[in-house]
Amino acid sequence: MAVIPDPLAVAGLVTRAVRSSTRDGAPTKVAVAHRTYPTGAEDLWSALTDAERIPRWFLPVSGDLHVGGRYQLEGNAGGVVERCERPRSFALTWEMGPAVSWLQVRLVPDGAGTRLELTHEAPVDPGFWEEFGPGAVGVGWDLALMGLGLHLASGTAVDPAAAAAFSTSPEGVAFVERAAAGWAAAAVADGDEPGAARAAAERTTAFYTTAPDGAAEEDTGA
Repeated sequence: MAVIPDPLAVAGLVTRAVRSSTRDGAPTKVAVAHRTYPTGAEDLWSALTDAERIPRWFLPVSGDLHVGGRYQLEGNAGGVVERCERPRSFALTWEMGPAVSWLQVRLVPDGAGTRLELTHEAPVDPGFWEEFGPGAVGVGWDLALMGLGLHLASGTAVDPAAAAAFSTSPEGVAFVERAAAGWAAAAVADGDEPGAARAAAERTTAFYTTAPDGAAEEDTGA
């Protein structure tokens, strides 16, 4: 991954919101992230939907990337492409094991660039929400949107090993703290108790910035 000279500034490029909603009569939480990129809609659409470009900033993807087709991200979510309106919007299910949530992406002209509007709606798990709040999913998207920005700026692929190590670096910790705090503020704006939201953000930060035991042993030569 390229050097991030000011991780707090990069984290500040994302506008975050949280909404309480329902789907099929069941309560859901909706995480919304906006970021504007200095590129045209066609280029941004290509980066988001081209199976050759997606791994350059996110994860390898397989399957049928057309309406009705199933996709699978390597080691992560899969699902069904529900809607696609090139180069403006697409929607898909986001399935991990038995858990199903819903992702929508819209591209909107914004001055000389294009604003990406990402909406991720998920059923409410009260215990999980109390522990981590919206940052559990939101910080992951913050990291992905940062990788997308690096790819668009350079035209090259983000190094997967560097990306994996970023969250535990000093710059990565600062980035995750800023992003988690932003999601906590969005949750408070939606009605969450401030103290509980901040505590959830701290747990989210610890989750994203703590190296796995194996990685820690490798780093120390153990």
